[in-house]
Amino acid sequence: MVINMTNTWIYKQLFTNWKKFEVIYVSILILIQLLVFFVVPDSLIGMISGVTGTLSLVYGMKGRKIAFIFGTIQCLAMTYIAWISHAYGSFAMDIFYVISQPIGWFMWGHEQATRRFSSANRKKIFVGAFIAWLIGWWILALLHGQLPYFDSINFVISFIAQLLYILKYQENWSLWIVVNIANILYWSILSIQVITGATAIGSLGTYLSQVALQAALLFNSIYATKVWASGEADNEGGTK
Repeated sequence: MVINMTNTWIYKQLFTNWKKFEVIYVSILILIQLLVFFVVPDSLIGMISGVTGTLSLVYGMKGRKIAFIFGTIQCLAMTYIAWISHAYGSFAMDIFYVISQPIGWFMWGHEQATRRFSSANRKKIFVGAFIAWLIGWWILALLHGQLPYFDSINFVISFIAQLLYILKYQENWSLWIVVNIANILYWSILSIQVITGATAIGSLGTYLSQVALQAALLFNSIYATKVWASGEADNEGGTK
């Protein structure tokens, strides 16, 4: 008996309904992660986090549940990286991310269409996110975390963005853009500190892999804003 793989769930999730542009840019993003590991091969877990994180967000951009499988692997890796880097805001959020993956899997199985807030509610969410960021900054500063003003974005803005992502609200990508930009700066500063000898916490390979990952995710978040607004991510990216 021959099984037609093209009709299986895993095949449809992984390989169907891709644009040529998407295939090219996903390949480039993954190659960047591998290149960073090749140049500074001191953090295998950083590379794993980068590759699975890229795949998770790319498939999330496509609106596909398989994103949460890759997301679970990436979040577990990031939890470890955040802990050894003393990035306590990121550590707390990564624990939440791990827990949120099966929840997202369940929610996306029942809600096939993306949603959008009204203009008034959108403003309330963004103002609330800003206030929450200030509070998070204050708390993380008390805990003596590294770069608390950036880490707070991971601590609170990411939390809000992840909730909106699970609930399939299009506005999640706007918040992720803020998070990705902040994370590029955050991990870049830590990389520079390691290079200059200003800190002995963490490793250069780990930090550079995160810079590459966040740059990839920033591009993906910008593109995902367009994809979700167009309805292309509905019905698990056209796989149903």
